[in-house]
Amino acid sequence: MGKRIVMVGAGLSGAVIGRTLAEAGHDITVVDRRSHIGGNCYTERDAKTDVMVHVYGPHIFHTDDEEVWNYVNRFTTFLPYKNRVKSTVGGQVYSLPINLHTINQFFGKALRPDEARAFIAAQADRSITDPQTFEDQALALIGRDLYEAFFKGYTEKQWGCSPRDLPASILKRLPVRFNYDDNYFAHRFQGMPKQGYTPMIAAILDHPGITVRLDTAFGPEEVGEWDHVFWSGPLDSFFGYRLGRLAYRTLDFKAFRHKGDYQGCAVMNYGERSVPYTRITEHKHFAPWESHEGSVLYEEYSRACGPEDIPYYPIRLVKEKALLADYVAESQKTSNVTFVGRLGTYRYLDMDVTIREALDCGRAYLRAEKHRNSMPAFSNVHI
Repeated sequence: MGKRIVMVGAGLSGAVIGRTLAEAGHDITVVDRRSHIGGNCYTERDAKTDVMVHVYGPHIFHTDDEEVWNYVNRFTTFLPYKNRVKSTVGGQVYSLPINLHTINQFFGKALRPDEARAFIAAQADRSITDPQTFEDQALALIGRDLYEAFFKGYTEKQWGCSPRDLPASILKRLPVRFNYDDNYFAHRFQGMPKQGYTPMIAAILDHPGITVRLDTAFGPEEVGEWDHVFWSGPLDSFFGYRLGRLAYRTLDFKAFRHKGDYQGCAVMNYGERSVPYTRITEHKHFAPWESHEGSVLYEEYSRACGPEDIPYYPIRLVKEKALLADYVAESQKTSNVTFVGRLGTYRYLDMDVTIREALDCGRAYLRAEKHRNSMPAFSNVHI
């Protein structure tokens, strides 16, 4: 007889784990306090323009994980999509990530690849041998001019602090290409679901063993009513924030419409501190196979996340990591609860990693059940 299992959250984690366990014969209930499935991946058609809008900001699918790629294609049709990001700095538009075109345009040169490598190496600050901060890392890799143009102001806006206060680990691998490749990602598989992410997640949840309840809150006091709980909500909220709140950045979107094509690309960054938003996204360009006369755009503003805001980016500096460790210790005292996903494990996760971890987590539960072992509170946690 199947177990009664609840997924708290109808995003990717809850959908994929729920489907995995439902296919194994378990009785799955997926609850979400929002009025829609999909979490922050939720997409919907704009009523005035018919543009497919990424309501909580753009989500672009990219992965090297072939199993994950095959999994999502099982539930929807993906069409090819390359993310080509532009950045407006000093009244000019440049391509990101920094590539040979960016370097030549920015410095007014016509360098060949080997010449550009030597040029950037000469720009780098060689006195920084053990970079400890984001700024040190950038200066050691590309020098001050490119850093200040493309990273300093953008990072200050995105994280609300100086790059000197952020660890170097945030900028472990700065993508600099010494060719004219302006594809933002380098993964083998890249695309967009033809009809948006909401139908894909609806198809994952479409199983006779799965019941979905929207506009439904779930409290820790209900855990005992279920054989197991998979919690993809904020980790600290499960414990009533009794140790304090984990810090996040949130996003505000100022939406506007335009007749025609506003910026000619999906994503335009604004690196200068004087521009209050970090970027403008033009959503019809996320579906280049469609044609629309009108356009829907978002100005994107980053700020500290308050109690009533949607958490987007975990900050994970020293103070937050110490608090996370305390909550992880608390979680070990719980039974029949596994914390999953971006909020449940307090990590920034791309969609493909979220799906990979959800598949692995569901399979781990089935193995534990087979051998009558207990499921750990965390299938993945990094402090």
